[in-house]
Amino acid sequence: MAIGSGLGAQIGIAAESTYGTYVAPTVFPEFTKESLVLKKTVATSQGIAAGRLMALASRRVVTQKEVSGSLDMEVASRGMGILLQALMGTTVTPVQQGVTTAYLQTHTLADTWGKSLTIQKGVPMTTGTVTDKSFIGCKIVSAEFSCEVGGMLTVTFEIDGKDCSETQTLAVASYVAASPYHFGQMGLKYGTVGAETALDGVRKVSVKFERPQATDRFYANQSALKAQPILNDLTKVTASIEQDYVATTIDDLHTSDASTSLVWEFIGPTIESTYNETFRVKLPAVKVDDAPPTVDGYNVVRTSYNLTALYDGTNPVAIEYMSKDSTL
Repeated sequence: MAIGSGLGAQIGIAAESTYGTYVAPTVFPEFTKESLVLKKTVATSQGIAAGRLMALASRRVVTQKEVSGSLDMEVASRGMGILLQALMGTTVTPVQQGVTTAYLQTHTLADTWGKSLTIQKGVPMTTGTVTDKSFIGCKIVSAEFSCEVGGMLTVTFEIDGKDCSETQTLAVASYVAASPYHFGQMGLKYGTVGAETALDGVRKVSVKFERPQATDRFYANQSALKAQPILNDLTKVTASIEQDYVATTIDDLHTSDASTSLVWEFIGPTIESTYNETFRVKLPAVKVDDAPPTVDGYNVVRTSYNLTALYDGTNPVAIEYMSKDSTL
């Protein structure tokens, strides 16, 4: 029996071969919270019957079903590839580095068609029985990564799904040894692509990827379920930086509206040879959106900048992930 509280909960994930077709979980990330739920649209008959004062229970029907919610976790040194691939869209095969146990994943933006997941959660009852809810046809519609002074690198995935099954067998969770990325490993660099230099005074960074999709593809002959969502707008990548006002670097970029390359990275322990656990976001062209710093009292002037990432015409936006994972 499991612990009869959130301590006994689990999340399992698998990539689907066919949208909305259950696949038994193979990856079990550690998570901090989730809000995945089955949503249903119902309609109740309004027919008039002499003397009847309430609608009949037998005449309420479910006309649509779908899944929505979020999944929050700390970004770990292993097991993130399956989620990064679903977010970014590129089919990724980890590349072995030399003859070491280090493998590099490079996730660039591509169409997310066919990149759906089965996400199974185990929810413990107070009795210790863990109920299974298997969400199928899960598409990641956005992800926000964030890290601040003294904290972990965290991510929130927003998810749209097709349906929920409660008849699958709850997978036995297994966990690989992994460590979370954190502020002590964080670096932020700016400048020319490939020659970026450290940006001083940075206290917090967030980057959000939005993959807008038509999630309302409900058609006849689909048994109240949606067809696979399709990308229906440009990808939006935004960033925010909280920084002590140690230099005018970002301020000047706001004034000129010039572009700069931004590289946000976390370098962890050595895997083998010269290869380290790494999580890196590369934004080759960003522009600063807000006004320059203002003074608000006696304290050190602290600024918050919002930035928009754009395509520079050559270099792709990318997430690089170096780990011991030889597969996703």
